[in-house]
Amino acid sequence: MKTIANIFISISDQKQLLNALLFLHVNELKEIVHDFELHEKGKKIELITRIIHFLTTDEKITTPSFPAVSCGKAIKNLQITSQTKILKGQYKNDLKTRLFFKQLIGDHFHFTAFGIDWLNEQWMQGAPPTYQDFADIWQEAYEEQKTNPLPAKAEWAYINFIKNFLAKYPHADRDTVMHSWHKERQKQVKWVKTFLTKLEL
Repeated sequence: MKTIANIFISISDQKQLLNALLFLHVNELKEIVHDFELHEKGKKIELITRIIHFLTTDEKITTPSFPAVSCGKAIKNLQITSQTKILKGQYKNDLKTRLFFKQLIGDHFHFTAFGIDWLNEQWMQGAPPTYQDFADIWQEAYEEQKTNPLPAKAEWAYINFIKNFLAKYPHADRDTVMHSWHKERQKQVKWVKTFLTKLEL
């Protein structure tokens, strides 16, 4: 385990660290949490949260577990209906599930980050929804986004960078955009490595 000097990390450094970590790939973030002996499973933003929390408090976040009522064992050829409960460990974003949701919602259905986030929230609360519950909330969000699109998540650094770059340089060709992205990503990765090295004893 790497030892970090017990020093104060300014708010500005915290913000810069968060922004820089967003540019790292998941495998790069896992190398950092591994070095600090933090929990290595989870989404990109969860890994980043653990890193920053540890560096600013010297505490390791305990990864919450889902209530038993929200979990289920994987079942081969699971038969689902509109009233079947969606359970963690049993649910899959596969072709069978997509086709079923198209029956409930329509051909415009597609898997979304919003849908997965909503499921995780319900599972964590111990309130696993039915497939119909999911269909209803998905359609409601779909209609809402027609007039009020959800912003891209902060952890989607690539999407946000491309969007902002094209807004500034609308006539840039693909090679220019990609070169700029890779250059910025390398810059942020280098900053993180340098920053963490300075914190080590």
